[in-house]
Amino acid sequence: MIEFEPGQLQEGDALVIVDVQKDFLPGGSLAVSEGDAVVPVLNRYIGEFHQRGLPVYATRDWHPPDHCSFREQGGIWPPHCIAGTEGAEYAPGLRLPATAVTISKATTPEKDAYSGFDDTDLAARLHAVGVKRVFVGGLATDYCVLNTVRDALNEGFGVMLLRDAVRAVDVQPGDGDRAEREMESLGARPVKLGAR
Repeated sequence: MIEFEPGQLQEGDALVIVDVQKDFLPGGSLAVSEGDAVVPVLNRYIGEFHQRGLPVYATRDWHPPDHCSFREQGGIWPPHCIAGTEGAEYAPGLRLPATAVTISKATTPEKDAYSGFDDTDLAARLHAVGVKRVFVGGLATDYCVLNTVRDALNEGFGVMLLRDAVRAVDVQPGDGDRAEREMESLGARPVKLGAR
């Protein structure tokens, strides 16, 4: 893993925060173990990007109540992140700037979307402002982070995986580690922010 200094951030960089929502935190309906631990780390990244005028994007699951991923509809997950509910809100303490762009995904009953790029305008927005490299962190490593990173690479972006700002569901033990290895094999670079 590479440590990078905030001074290495440059024009063309963007921060993409994946699904840091209440339902994915401890106590939520689809809790990720230690999911809340990413919040203070991401706040450091947010501060550095915002201070330099670099864009911040935050994806969120924004499901209808009858979403296909829910067990009642034949999916594999308990109901979570239903649009407009408290569980779909961003994590308390996540300090998103007023300029952050929210990207809602999996908004129709019949289609799931793990990636922040799936049926959204995220790629178009990034290209429109000249983004070349995305720094990706959030929840969960083995699902929405993995798929967002895959699609970012397919869209031609350089990807820096924020290893200190992701946590895994680990439905099968080791899923998170396997997802990190896959992302690296596809070309994502694992990094963490150096101490000031």
